Amino acid sequence: MHRKAYVSGIAALLAVLLAGCTGSSDKGGSTDDSNPGEAGTASAAAQPGKYTTLPEACSAVGRSTLDSLLPGIKELTDEQQRETAYEGEATLTFDTDRKVGCRWKVQSADATDHLFVDLERVVSYDNSVSDDDEAQELFAKKVTAADLPEPTASESGTETPSATSSPSAGSSGSASSSASPSTSGSGSASSSPSSTPTDLQPRLLDDLGDEAFVDDVLSSSGSTVKQRTVTVAFRTSNVIVTIEYEEQPATVGTVPDSKEMQDKARKLASQLADSLAG
Repeated sequence: MHRKAYVSGIAALLAVLLAGCTGSSDKGGSTDDSNPGEAGTASAAAQPGKYTTLPEACSAVGRSTLDSLLPGIKELTDEQQRETAYEGEATLTFDTDRKVGCRWKVQSADATDHLFVDLERVVSYDNSVSDDDEAQELFAKKVTAADLPEPTASESGTETPSATSSPSAGSSGSASSSASPSTSGSGSASSSPSSTPTDLQPRLLDDLGDEAFVDDVLSSSGSTVKQRTVTVAFRTSNVIVTIEYEEQPATVGTVPDSKEMQDKARKLASQLADSLAG
């Protein structure tokens, strides 16, 4: 009698366990162990970014653009040296689907020019945060690091930096009251440049990618030579592109032209944004 009761008890327990295992599937529902208080619901995964690969950085800049940004290339008489200059130097990377970059450096009779292009594809490892949101957060940190002047509303309703802000405030933290000269041309300058116009100061841009900014820093290399660095950075979906364009004149007392350098860097940025858009 006791043996039969024991076996019957086990059979009843197995029946209860089997019913519990099949009960949730009968209703077609699912559970999420990370949300025990919300049984029957699953956490929706955040959307992946638009981009899954990156272009080859050194091939992303056309030769005509390099001729404009680096005028010393056309002065190279040796064909092999000229080809090497066009090719640029790829930056070291361990995952070309996540981060690529390329550098160019060319010296001309008037100045030495540097160009750096960096592309980063942002991927979120948090299922609750999309790639785009992660990229937006990273770009916000770049804007903060650039330390752009506070914008002020103009009469036209557009945002421009305050005229009282330093024209060279930027990521390097340096500043200078000298800025754009009246003469144009790569490496050309005035011995007594006027203050940078408001529309050339570091600022946010609203015509490039999802968000963008331009930074412009004039620093001293030694005691007399001025070097200007223009940075244009933008985000499109989950890709962040950064362009750094530097020029150091060969002649003491000259100042690289702010407007010309910004125009060239912004034109390249627009070309890269268009190429990413396909």
